[in-house]
Amino acid sequence: MTESDLQTHATEIHEQFSDQLDISVDEVQDRLETLVNEYKVPTSEARRSVVNTYLDEAGMERDDLGGGGGGNDRVEVSDIDSPEEWIDLTAKVVDLWEANSDAVAQVGLLGDETGTVKFTKWSKSDLPALEEGEVYDLRNVVTDEYQGRFSVKLNRTTTIEQLDEEMEVGEDDVEIEGALVDIQSDSGLIKRCPEEDCTRVLQNGRCSEHGEVEGEFDLRIKAVIDDGNDVHEVIFDRDLTEELTGITLDEAQEMAMDALDTSVVADEMHEQILGRYYRITGPTYGRYVLADEVSRLQGEVDPDAVLIKARSI
Repeated sequence: MTESDLQTHATEIHEQFSDQLDISVDEVQDRLETLVNEYKVPTSEARRSVVNTYLDEAGMERDDLGGGGGGNDRVEVSDIDSPEEWIDLTAKVVDLWEANSDAVAQVGLLGDETGTVKFTKWSKSDLPALEEGEVYDLRNVVTDEYQGRFSVKLNRTTTIEQLDEEMEVGEDDVEIEGALVDIQSDSGLIKRCPEEDCTRVLQNGRCSEHGEVEGEFDLRIKAVIDDGNDVHEVIFDRDLTEELTGITLDEAQEMAMDALDTSVVADEMHEQILGRYYRITGPTYGRYVLADEVSRLQGEVDPDAVLIKARSI
């Protein structure tokens, strides 16, 4: 890292805090140089450390920051490979999920021709809602990373412009082999929203978009596969769920009706597939692999031996 590069970083950090703190570019650069040159800290980590120090001194939240001076790089999804970078992005909303916190306004998946990435939009950012299937120009978003998985965050400084254009989203198929060690909640016999172009899974008879609806029955499995080195979350659709378990949708509905409880279907699926080895191929969308093909491999494993690892993801 050259001195001019460090000066560029220092100038951008200074512009982010110049209204809140009495600091100079030289002071910021000195902090960066100490971390990078004396302590051999990677530049990205050094910048994050210095920014965090000034955030504490200014009593600010990270979402209060802008992207810094000089504008942001416009990147493709496949270019996102480090956290705490301010970028501009043109992407399509591939999927929206149920937010599990009041602090989160929307969470889902963005994609372009090069791949997909998870996004989070904070409630306090007061930004317009994104719609599935639409393409947006997103400026001033910040990258994040957790356990090796990159994502982007939309904050109060982000600008959103809906574009009147189509975009093909790239899919990179992966192949994993491992033991199916856990079946997550919302698996088995489920109900989906019947509204046109809405496939959300109902929670207590409600769709997060359309409220109380009758719902249509479907089958799916949200499984955890342990390949010996890592764990992967895999979603099997109705066809593959029927193939894996030997339980059809009609049979699942009959089982639930007889027991007056839909959970018996997931319990039976546990018995059929838990602890067995599989080879799975399919595209990756955010944290999930969407199974396109699956084949049974030889061998079985005690799922209790790796269940703690599976549930730690």
